[in-house]
Amino acid sequence: MSANEHQKTVPNALPAGHRFNEFEIKEVIGGGGFGIVYRAWDHLLERTIAIKEYMPLSLAMRNEDLSLGLRGERYHKMFHAGLNSFILEARLLARFNHPGLLHVLRFWEENGTAYMGTLYYSGMTLKEWQLTSPQAIDESWIRQLLSPLFGAINTLHRAGYLHRDISLDNIQIQENQLPVLLDFGSARKEIGNLADETEIMLKPGFAPIEQYSEESDSEQGPWTDIYALGAVLHTLVTGNPPPASVVRCIEDNYQPLAQLQPAGYSLSLLHAIDCALAMKPEDRPQNIDALAALIDLPVSEVQELVSAVTAPNEEAEEAEETAVPEAVILAVNPTAGAADNLVTPTTPRRLSPALMVLSGVALLAVIALTLFINRDNSGNNTVEHAASVSSIPAAVDPVAASASDAPALATVYLKLKTGESLVLNGEAMDIKPGNKGFAVLHLAAGEYNIELRQKQGVRAQTVKIDRAGTWLINPGQQQ
Repeated sequence: MSANEHQKTVPNALPAGHRFNEFEIKEVIGGGGFGIVYRAWDHLLERTIAIKEYMPLSLAMRNEDLSLGLRGERYHKMFHAGLNSFILEARLLARFNHPGLLHVLRFWEENGTAYMGTLYYSGMTLKEWQLTSPQAIDESWIRQLLSPLFGAINTLHRAGYLHRDISLDNIQIQENQLPVLLDFGSARKEIGNLADETEIMLKPGFAPIEQYSEESDSEQGPWTDIYALGAVLHTLVTGNPPPASVVRCIEDNYQPLAQLQPAGYSLSLLHAIDCALAMKPEDRPQNIDALAALIDLPVSEVQELVSAVTAPNEEAEEAEETAVPEAVILAVNPTAGAADNLVTPTTPRRLSPALMVLSGVALLAVIALTLFINRDNSGNNTVEHAASVSSIPAAVDPVAASASDAPALATVYLKLKTGESLVLNGEAMDIKPGNKGFAVLHLAAGEYNIELRQKQGVRAQTVKIDRAGTWLINPGQQQ
């Protein structure tokens, strides 16, 4: 779509060629009832960026001098409440450099409104992806999407914030297939509250029942975003969102996916979606860790391990804050069941739903390779690296063991259950897990038979290491 066509579909947009100092608007790339997004060129740094403008169409209009004017004095309070929320969201987001969260580069006020300049993310939203490439959506594709997406949302929740507007059109899939969580909708929520029009800030099918309550803030928590995630997954699997929660309150006609069993999807994924879409908040997974465990995804622990080894380099990485995050390469087993999960759910806690934005710990660009091992009837598998990645440094909390005198090529994280002992290539290893339950092996190139023994049986796996990288191992149970 050309810039002129965009201009026709987004009313009151700034014209191409308009300048904000070094930033020149090139075209409109998106817009809705509360804001307009432009593609712009940074003449100073010679790069493309995105600019988001606060523009609530129902409250304001574009004047001839390109400033915003209110449609009536009665809208003054609502306009400025939304503007303040937009400003706060921009300032808080600017503290991050998480590859799955919108990265704000600049913020300023002009034309009677406010703007935020962000990294320019290529690709298309999940909604566009579903419309244009539905044949590409299967369980393997969904699982590859979920690990980094869960990591981004988990970062929000652990900092004490909620998104509260997760949907297909707020998740951008970049050309490298990594997702980015977009619009937090803070301005829309604030205007909706003051206007006493809850419906303008909620998306039917994606909003859980507690978001419709007059005292919704006290009832919301990570489980609120988890319902919306369940609705996103339901839409990807079936092509349609679940029934609106307000309708389900009167007559719940939701059909559990675990009963419908759509072809090509595992029961573990379908069951997790059903749990996420439970009407009562207490019946849903209470945090991302618990949801990831149901789907059998190693989200939380991998994030913590990477954070631990990158923390000493934070000062050096701060100089690269504006760099585009590099890819997180995932090779996830699409048919894995719920047994032997690598994620241990944390104790549920009700976090403060202050604003729907992130503050706190900066997690810079991560390059990590996560491998899940297919469990067949024999319980033994041979796996080779799917891609080459940078090796994570060895200075980690868990006790490390070296399999040979040759230079270590790979760092292998191995989740040990209580009472399990490790046997590597037939040799018992005196190795203890760290406080997260992981043991670490630094292994040279070669083929290794890994056995985890306990009274109940043996979990075994064969691993072939031929490239440098980081591995997360979850052996299958022998029959």
